[in-house]
Amino acid sequence: MTVMETEALRVRIETFVRRHELIPPGGEVTCLVSGGADSTCLWHALACLGYRVSALHVDHGLRGTESDEDARFCREVFGAEVVAASNTVLQAPTEAALREIRYSFARDRLRATGHTASDQVETVIYRAAASGVVGGIKPAREDGVVRPLLELWRDETLAYCEAEGLAHRTDTSNRDTKRGLIRNEILPLIRRLHPAAETNLLRLAEQPPALPRRAERALLSLLASREGSKRIDLGSGLQAVREYERLWLERAPVPLDRRVRWGHWMIEADESGLQVRGWRAGDRLAGRSKKIQDVFVDAKVPRSDRESWPLVVRGDEVVAVPGIVEAPGVRAWRDG
Repeated sequence: MTVMETEALRVRIETFVRRHELIPPGGEVTCLVSGGADSTCLWHALACLGYRVSALHVDHGLRGTESDEDARFCREVFGAEVVAASNTVLQAPTEAALREIRYSFARDRLRATGHTASDQVETVIYRAAASGVVGGIKPAREDGVVRPLLELWRDETLAYCEAEGLAHRTDTSNRDTKRGLIRNEILPLIRRLHPAAETNLLRLAEQPPALPRRAERALLSLLASREGSKRIDLGSGLQAVREYERLWLERAPVPLDRRVRWGHWMIEADESGLQVRGWRAGDRLAGRSKKIQDVFVDAKVPRSDRESWPLVVRGDEVVAVPGIVEAPGVRAWRDG
């Protein structure tokens, strides 16, 4: 890869970041780094693009000396903050459990991971086999984790590191994981079926996913109900609401025990026990008789924006309406 080609690759990353609004222009982002080629490419490319980049390495301590060397590499090369994750409570830690442990750190910051299109293809294959539902990795998670490299292939991040002279580590345990099985045994067989197999599988991740069986059953139950108004949990942070002839989806309430992103809003609070959720008919301000609907009317919030506008609530009481009604200890600002 020539110098011009590495620049072109960075342009592709920037285009993807802007299209999905993953990182504010020139904004701060913490890269979750393992020391591998993908996260090394991520850290270097985002810094070159003008983002204010820091690094965090989570040391699970599962590979002895190799884990120690990974941590040392990340500290010395990236200036990474290294945190030790104790896995003593996990008898047989799964890949999913270890991932969630990694994501449990630095939740007050925007974090980026080095997931690539290659990871996307492996995820599509695994989910299809494990659940019968095709789905891929999202560019952004609800908890503030973004994936700026999702349109790059793994061999491109490796070529980028080589072209830029960037040292990187190799995780020898990858071969023993489910992803390693897909990568080293299943995908080579699929390529024998068709040379464009990976590109075609990638398209499956871009298609709207089918409803999970649980959600499908819940929706059918909601539609069959004779109650005039009913709310039902669909899982994955979504709720379906029916009021007579109207049916809509909304996000489930999110505990405000950390900084929460809701649409274009970032919200945090000092008080415990608060939640963020969408507007519901009949909502009123805590300790007052004024309806939230009237608050929106007075603030000239368009009707089309009201159901997606975040509310900060304590139980059924609305304590704050970001950008309109403030409350002590609650901070909210638009991010993008």
